[in-house]
Amino acid sequence: MKNPRSHVFRDSHQDIATARQIPDTPQTRSPAYRLAFADNDFLCREELRPVRLQLELLKCDMAMVEAGIKSTVVLFGGARIPAPENADTARTPMLRDLSKYYEEARRFAQMVTKLSVAKGGTENVICTGGGPGVMEAGNRGAAEAGGISIGLNIVLPHEQAPNAYVTPELTFNFHYFAIRKMHFLMRAGAIVVFPGGFGTLDEMFEALTLIQTKRMKPVPFLLFGRKFWETVINWQALADAGTISAEDLELFQFVETAEDAIAAIERSLTNA
Repeated sequence: MKNPRSHVFRDSHQDIATARQIPDTPQTRSPAYRLAFADNDFLCREELRPVRLQLELLKCDMAMVEAGIKSTVVLFGGARIPAPENADTARTPMLRDLSKYYEEARRFAQMVTKLSVAKGGTENVICTGGGPGVMEAGNRGAAEAGGISIGLNIVLPHEQAPNAYVTPELTFNFHYFAIRKMHFLMRAGAIVVFPGGFGTLDEMFEALTLIQTKRMKPVPFLLFGRKFWETVINWQALADAGTISAEDLELFQFVETAEDAIAAIERSLTNA
C-alpha cells in the first residue's frame, strides 16, 4: 500500500530546477513567466500580504511540531541589559545595576532547562526574542544546561542578529510583529518578564490583556524586579482608577531570583 503522503506529481523543487534550464528568450525572461511560488517580486506584492502572514505562521509552527516542542517558558526582557562582566560598558548607571537580571535570567533558564531535559527536553523549552541582553541570557542558560531553546527574531531597521546561544534549527526570523507575538504565546506554559523597554512593555501588556480578557488561559506570569516594575508602572493607580479591576493585579506576581521564580511556577501549577 502506498504511503498516503507520498507524492504522485513532480515536486516544486524539480520544476524550479527545470525552469532554470529553458532557453533564454524574451518570453522566458518576462516576469510573467516565472513560477508564482518562486517569484519574489510577486510574493512581495501588497496583495499577497495575507499569503505572507500565513507563511510566517506556518513555517515556525511546522518547525516546532517537527522538533516535538510541546510547551515553552517565555522570557521577555531588555536587549540593552548587559551581562555582569560587561556592566562597566552600560550606557547608564541604571542599566549597569540591572545587569544582575541578566545573571538571574541565565540561571533561571538553566534551572528550567535541566528540569525539561530530565523529562525528555520537549516541554518547558526556553523561548526568547533571540536577540541580545536578557534574551541572550535565556538562550545562554538553556545551552549551558545542555538543552535546546527557541529564538524569535524580527527584522528591524538596524538588523537584530540572533545571539550565539539559540538552537540553530529553532532560530526564526519574522517580518510581522503580530505573527511573532502569536508564536511567543501559542505554546507558553509560563511567562517571565525582566526589566526592559518599549518592546518588553508591549509584549508584557499584550499577554496580560489576553489573559485578562480570557482570550488565553491563565499561566504563571512573573515579573522580575519589583522595584523596577513599581517605579515604571503605578499598578495600584490603575486599579484605584477603575481602569483595571483589583483582581487583575493577581494575574502576575513579583520575583527577585531564579529560585523565587521556579518556586512561584511550581506553586501556580500545583494550585491550578
